Amino acid sequence: MELRQLRYLIGVADAGSLLKASKLLHLAQPALGQHIVALEEELGATLFVRSSRGMALTDNGRRFVEHARKVLAELEAAKASVQAEGQLLTGEVILGLPTTVALAATVPLLRLVRTRLPLVRLRIVESHSGFLREWLQAGRLELSILFEDRQEPWLSQRQLLTEQLVLVGAASAAGPAGSGAGTPSMPREVSLRELSRLPMILPNTEHGLRRIIDAACRANGVALDVVAEIDSLPAVKTAVAAGLAYTILSPGSVSEELRQGQLRQAVIRDPEIRRTICSCFALTRSPGPAARAVSELVDEVIRELVLTGQWPATLAGQAPMP
Repeated sequence: MELRQLRYLIGVADAGSLLKASKLLHLAQPALGQHIVALEEELGATLFVRSSRGMALTDNGRRFVEHARKVLAELEAAKASVQAEGQLLTGEVILGLPTTVALAATVPLLRLVRTRLPLVRLRIVESHSGFLREWLQAGRLELSILFEDRQEPWLSQRQLLTEQLVLVGAASAAGPAGSGAGTPSMPREVSLRELSRLPMILPNTEHGLRRIIDAACRANGVALDVVAEIDSLPAVKTAVAAGLAYTILSPGSVSEELRQGQLRQAVIRDPEIRRTICSCFALTRSPGPAARAVSELVDEVIRELVLTGQWPATLAGQAPMP
């Protein structure tokens, strides 16, 4: 078995056909097919189901591809660690950050990169988690922070922290427009089922935060009254502060507005809604030495934000706060 055969296998699995994979891999289709057949013969197992529509992985194929991705990723990591020894790290690192993470982490991260990696040019791409996941898979990002909502064979996810989502409303005692007589004040806690009686502004259904909220609601038979879908975090906070509706966010994303008295929050209980933030890279493109160094600094920044209370969350491996 050769390493190039593992790369060919992953290429066919991702492309879904020999024809598409041969173009991406710059290898003649017959030769590519022979490599796949040779691999199947060596393993004594069928890895693909062939049809007129292309090639789909069998159960054995899916398991083997998952291991192949990890083998290649570990090999790249080993090469990078040796090549980086004794060298000053240089180059550009493209890092994806969800908006809520970028609000808290961008400035301290830039400070650390400028101080410890002076020859590394950091490029931060801010967007919502769904887009970042697609760009990471497509190779447009080397690293990204993502919200963990599903496992995928091409993706390496390492948990950093878990945070509890809260209900966010206007500071005005009148309550959001259209909610009836209004609410004199927001309680400290609210049940998930009670949220169904409130007008909500949420991001679209492809947004990572929205998927987490929708999954919690489905599991508990709750239907939210979503009066508007807005992907821009600043726009959502402005609309909520104006009393137009409520929203669901992490406490860290509204910390400044809470401090200034523009917004209020209530902890969601029965059940809680939590989301896990992960450091991620594509197993098909292992990060280079500079990217790995930046990843370590991201870990350091997030840990410091949590430990100092600037980011209300629980670090991975620690018990959540009661």
